[in-house]
Parts: sequence; C-alpha cells; structure tokens
Amino acid sequence: MTTVSIHQPQYLPYLGFFHKIAHSDIFVVLDDVQYQRRGVQNRNKIKTGSGWQWLTVPIFYHSGQQMIQDVLINNMSNWKRDHWKALVFNYSPTPFFRKYSDKLQAVLEQDYKTLSQLNMALTETILDFLEISIPIFYSSQLETVGNKTQRLVSICQAVGADCYLSGPGGRKYMDLDLFARTDITVQWQQFAPPVYEQHFPEVGFIPNLSIVDVLFNCGPATNQFLQSY
Repeated sequence: MTTVSIHQPQYLPYLGFFHKIAHSDIFVVLDDVQYQRRGVQNRNKIKTGSGWQWLTVPIFYHSGQQMIQDVLINNMSNWKRDHWKALVFNYSPTPFFRKYSDKLQAVLEQDYKTLSQLNMALTETILDFLEISIPIFYSSQLETVGNKTQRLVSICQAVGADCYLSGPGGRKYMDLDLFARTDITVQWQQFAPPVYEQHFPEVGFIPNLSIVDVLFNCGPATNQFLQSY
C-alpha cells in the first residue's frame, strides 16, 4: 500500500503537519488552491515570556480568488530580521537552539519571491532535521481533474497512491464513496499534541505552536512524537 498525504504549504507548521508526512510514503503540496487569509499559510505561533505571539510573513494580497502558488511576499519590510530576532530572543536559552539555528537562519534569510517557495524551503529543511525523506510533489505540476473529493482522488491516482491519509476534518466534507469506487483506502490521522518541557514554564504549557518550539526544546527526541499513530 502506498500512502499519500496532501496539504497546503504552511509557514513553520506545527508538529501535527510533520506527523502526517512521517506516516506517508508521498507528500503532495496543495499549492493551486485558494489562499486562506488569517490562516497559518503565512504565519505561525511561537512561545514568549508572556504567552505566545504570531510570526507573520507580510504578503501582497489581492481580494478575490488567489492561488497559494501566486501569493507574493512583501519584502519591503525587514520581516526576516524581525522573525529571526524573535526566535533568538525567545529560544536562544533552550537546549537545542544551537543545534538547528545556523541552518534555519541560513534558509530563512535567502531571497524568496513567493510564499510557497519560502514555506517549502523551511519545510524541507525541517524534514531533514527530522530525518524524514519521502518524494514531494506539487499539485500545480500534476495532471488532475475535478474539485473537492474528486480532486483528491485524482491526485492520489496521479502519484500512484492507493491510500489517502487525511486529517480528521476530512470526515466533514469528503465523499468516502468516491474513494471506495476508485479502490483508494482512506485512513485518518490520529495525532494528539504531546506535552513536553518548554521554555518559560511560568506561563504554562502551550500546545500546537510552530515546530521550532518542539525542536529547540526537545531536539532529536522530537522524532518520538512522530511515531505514535
């Protein structure tokens, strides 16, 4: 059985994003669907001494339907400097900051035109940290048909997968009969946010932050959180 997971590119995603990829044989980046405003495609949360804060990548947003692959970064502000300063200020005392910081900074500070390019450069770097190596495809480069469930089925067929790993939210909108008629098995991701030792314990544990929170605090032990399924 060949399992595929399909997801929009996100900025420094949370652990559950990588948990799904870790249990897949193929990952498809869904980059030719509508960009979601106020989601986590251009921002994510980190922990601070007063709780959490967003790291937000400024973009040029046009009203109406805009594909993720077409979203341009607004590089007129020095957002990369600000993001890195925030990471250093809040995470430099953590046990594994130095293990990952040089490579992460080098990738973050490269020049990117589109949000998708930035997100995937960081995602692939983190996959390397996690020692996850699987083929990655982009939906915009695949020959597929249909919308909604038909599109998902078509993507599975395009990459030769006979099992689709879905997040639990897929139960609300997917046509499971369509998967069954095309002999594609649907499996549901079972992910529970782990509790681990975080910096700034005085503000309490905060789940579902960016993956950098887990990496900087737990280092290679992060892989253990990816095993449960």
